[in-house]
Amino acid sequence: MKLSIVIVNYNVKYFLEQCLCSVRAAVRGMEAEVLVVDNHSTDGSLEYLRPRFPEVTFIENSDNPGFAKANNQAIRTSSGEYVLLLNPDTVIGEESLRSLCFFMDEHPEAGGIGVKMLDGHGAFLPESKRSFPSPWVSFCKLFGLSKLFPRSRVFARYSLPYLSEEKQHKVEVLAGAFMFLRREALDKVGLLDESFFMYGEDIDLSYRIVQGGYKNYYIPERILHYKGESTKHGDVKYVKAFYGAMLIFYRKYYPHSGWLMGLLIRLAVLLKGSLSALVGLLGLKRKPRSRHRRLLILCREEMFEEVKAACVKRMPELEYVNLWDLDEERVMDAICRRNQMKRFTDLAFCYPDARFEQMLLLMDKMVDKKISYHIYNKESKKLI
Repeated sequence: MKLSIVIVNYNVKYFLEQCLCSVRAAVRGMEAEVLVVDNHSTDGSLEYLRPRFPEVTFIENSDNPGFAKANNQAIRTSSGEYVLLLNPDTVIGEESLRSLCFFMDEHPEAGGIGVKMLDGHGAFLPESKRSFPSPWVSFCKLFGLSKLFPRSRVFARYSLPYLSEEKQHKVEVLAGAFMFLRREALDKVGLLDESFFMYGEDIDLSYRIVQGGYKNYYIPERILHYKGESTKHGDVKYVKAFYGAMLIFYRKYYPHSGWLMGLLIRLAVLLKGSLSALVGLLGLKRKPRSRHRRLLILCREEMFEEVKAACVKRMPELEYVNLWDLDEERVMDAICRRNQMKRFTDLAFCYPDARFEQMLLLMDKMVDKKISYHIYNKESKKLI
């Protein structure tokens, strides 16, 4: 087996369905297996997905043991030379996995790979490439120095903004949403640390891979990561888990960094966590501005009315809807008509009229990062 793909699901069956559609297309012709661990979802995920994806191995948990433990469950039963840990709220391109396997084959020193993650507006997610949160790096991040000096190799090491998003780099941290790992490295350094319930386990594993003598790489292979659809960021439990994970990592690897730095890091974590929890409890998040919405649908002409009906149902405030006829024009031709594209606030792709690779390329290359993107699946008739 060349590749084992592990996905942990918790109450996001429609996002996972779309993710599995993209995975199915990406592993076509490969020796690959897909394992989904369901952490006791209550939305009928397994009943809905099992008949649609008979090639997938579903592991059903009777409780929610956490992200790290669920991934380890599947890794132990998998047999791939490489292991991909993938979030359910992601979409990958048809050629992405094959390309990454080739890279790993040619770079035996590589323990893991991270990729170029885009959000639902096509904007680059900075957590795609990061450094280890040493006391100094954490201090600069938590107290805003990295934002004040984004091009500084001294103050902005956390997200490495001075490294090009379009080039390959050696990095330290791989994002848990997409961790492409060498099994040999996992056998040497161990699996995910299960003391992390959620968040931080990716940093911890990345750290141990480097300590084990391997290198981690950032490759500008595009994926879509909705980022947070499988968690509730305003929830107090999320705040506790996220900032608690930071403290676990800090205590584990930097226990002797000095009392002053330790105090400052802990104070910053406490203040940031408390503020986030307060905002979530009081509902102080900014409400999105109401705007005139104009939609362009990229599909074949015979699918236009069906996709349009699904979009209008979801977005009744749409002012008008236009067709980009894929029978006559290519997906990427849209980029060449930037003046026309400025008229639209939303773009909807119809799959498989448009390939996932084409969607990701268009989202990445569009200059306007305020456009909202949607994907309509012709088979499931779901709009995401």
